[in-house]
Amino acid sequence: MNTNLSPLALALLAAFATHAHADEDVPLHQLGTVIVTGNRPTSLPTQIPTTIEGITKEEIERDINATDAEDALKYLPSLLVRKRYIGDYNHAVLSTRASGTGNSARSMVYADGILLSNYLGNGATFAPRWGMVSPEEIERVDVLYGPFSAAYGGNSVGAVVDYVTRMPTKFEAHAKLTLTHQPFKLYGTNDNYDGKQGSFELGDRQGAWSWWLALSRTDSEGQPLTFPTRSANTPLSSAGTPVTGAVAGLDRSNNPWYLLGAATQYHTVQDQLKARLAYDFSPTMRATYTFGLWRNDSEGRPATYLRDAAGQPVYTGTVNVNGHAYTLAPTDFNLSNEDLQHFMHGLTLKTNTKGVFDWEVAASLYDYNKDQLRAATTVTMPEALSGGAGRLVNQGGTGWNTFAAKGVWRPDAENVAEFGYQREAYKLSSTESPTTDWINGVASGNPTSRFGGKSGINSLYAQDTWKFAPQWKTVLGARFERWHAHDGVIANATKAASYAERTENYMSPKAALAYQASEDWVLKASLGRAVRMPTVSELYQGGVNAAGQLTNNDPNLKPEKSWTTELSGERKLATGYLRLTAFGERTTDALYSQTNVLVTPMVTNIQNVDLIRTKGLEVSYGANDVLLRGLDLSSSLTWTDSKIIRNDKAPSSVGKWQPRIPEWRATGVASYAVNDKLSMTLAGRYSGRQYSTLDNSDVNGFAYQGSSKYFTADARVRYRFNAQWSMALGIDNLNNYQYWNFHPYPQRTYVAELKFDL
Repeated sequence: MNTNLSPLALALLAAFATHAHADEDVPLHQLGTVIVTGNRPTSLPTQIPTTIEGITKEEIERDINATDAEDALKYLPSLLVRKRYIGDYNHAVLSTRASGTGNSARSMVYADGILLSNYLGNGATFAPRWGMVSPEEIERVDVLYGPFSAAYGGNSVGAVVDYVTRMPTKFEAHAKLTLTHQPFKLYGTNDNYDGKQGSFELGDRQGAWSWWLALSRTDSEGQPLTFPTRSANTPLSSAGTPVTGAVAGLDRSNNPWYLLGAATQYHTVQDQLKARLAYDFSPTMRATYTFGLWRNDSEGRPATYLRDAAGQPVYTGTVNVNGHAYTLAPTDFNLSNEDLQHFMHGLTLKTNTKGVFDWEVAASLYDYNKDQLRAATTVTMPEALSGGAGRLVNQGGTGWNTFAAKGVWRPDAENVAEFGYQREAYKLSSTESPTTDWINGVASGNPTSRFGGKSGINSLYAQDTWKFAPQWKTVLGARFERWHAHDGVIANATKAASYAERTENYMSPKAALAYQASEDWVLKASLGRAVRMPTVSELYQGGVNAAGQLTNNDPNLKPEKSWTTELSGERKLATGYLRLTAFGERTTDALYSQTNVLVTPMVTNIQNVDLIRTKGLEVSYGANDVLLRGLDLSSSLTWTDSKIIRNDKAPSSVGKWQPRIPEWRATGVASYAVNDKLSMTLAGRYSGRQYSTLDNSDVNGFAYQGSSKYFTADARVRYRFNAQWSMALGIDNLNNYQYWNFHPYPQRTYVAELKFDL
């Protein structure tokens, strides 16, 4: 192991923080497993055989400038959400210990047991549906690391995240207003991007009925995310209109290029409606219905850096930059509008007797009721702002549904058995058509491309927790999955082709062992297999040639198969805890986009990488009232070694780092309660060098399309005037660190909140 840890990471390790395991409604540690208690609904099984971390509503309000639900995960160990701007709805992918931000299908995100993860595809554009949860409705967040519970399928290989939202016990009302301001300076862009949020919540309980209603709106301007570029290694030429303003730089492989402008600068307006209705048939049986509506209207706009001799902006034609001639395409400075309306439904019937037997039945539906992307194709700025030819991408009808029936049997004090049946079904439908008016026009002519398909998984699982000796406990389980992919189709304007059905069966065993070494020390070991099935998009999104043959995709992709291990020691301290964890993962047939050099002509598409091996160490530490009363500190430090061991299709990647997995990661939070009204928080995150390509050729992380290291600090001050009114002032990226994950992350952002609670 390389022990030359960054001083910044060491500084973060010096901070230790609050760990949320004191309330009776949050998970409690007991003899090496985590016992989920309380009456609040959660998708987690009652007995968890491995590492779990969490955060409560009170900690979120005190420590985090939370503008989106994913912000709650910001300082948890080994996690990263690739959130590019406030309201990021299509690229905010979750990264875990051994899974980078390009592997969205290797984690699971739930809200009250309703699946938010988007397994229609794998990658940046298939982020979880974070918008279905607002920060204000979160009661707590639980994170289960690794695929060690039989209650979850192969997508749990990285982590399982469960948002538990609030149900009131009496009448309550809440309102919040948030303002944000981001000065942004990069390349030729020097501008300010602002945002505002408003939310309102009402809830009550009367007899056996309880209800909760939440409304929110986000109006956000994000920084530019893409940049039209041209290589500077072209022959000299006198052709074209001489222009100024192009920014010289180096691309992610250190090749010289010119950046000609900024694009994909989103202005997004999102509306969210969330309603929950619960009825208690008895003190131990509850039915809950959840409805979610999420709307998004966004505009992506470009800005050129180029100016002609008269100082006028140049968007089109042939230009000459320092003796190099380039022809600007209409799509270099792309304009786009998106109009999205998604619905979510969830219904749960659950008992919580804590006696011999409890059961749960749950169903959910996520529906792309309306999902349209409009973009200009042949007209350029500024004329394109008035309309013109373009393309219309329609994903209406896409979505997924789930069903689960679970049971918990407690025959005696030494055994807890959990078992169940689960079904997941996914449907993807995407049609791209030309239109004569990209702003308001309807589809005209035959679709230029169309693809779609369905997949589903039927699963049975069982696991038993057995306390076979006073200091020993084991958890043994297995999961059987039957996967079915069907109705795959792909077409262009003249040809169409369909795919053969596939059905495959897999078994995934799980095992854990815990030993109470002393009153303060618990030792545990976990082992689990996970089979991550190919998504509909990975199987069916490609092309079809003039002969009607499939191109650029492989419908015969193998699923990813991972064996994951974890060894942990956890020590209870006087005012906190210390956890040391060693983890490892061996993944065969990993799914990545790459170029197959073994065939002629070479093919670039989603392919199976033969073997990736990951090992690592994780430290998590938390304590209250450190040095003085009211000072709570927390930190985590993760070292990871994740390498490609075998890849016959692309030998140049062998021995290289798995993309988007840094060697070092660290977090730290220091929060000081000055008194019962005023609290102050300083937090930081560190990530070491990483790569985006399989062959690690992108050696320059600090460039557009690169992936860089980073260290960012955040600050927050919260003051409660009285029982009803409070305010908070915060700064994210206090040190204004410029860092990248293909797109630029936000620079220093100021946050102001005003909140009312009744």
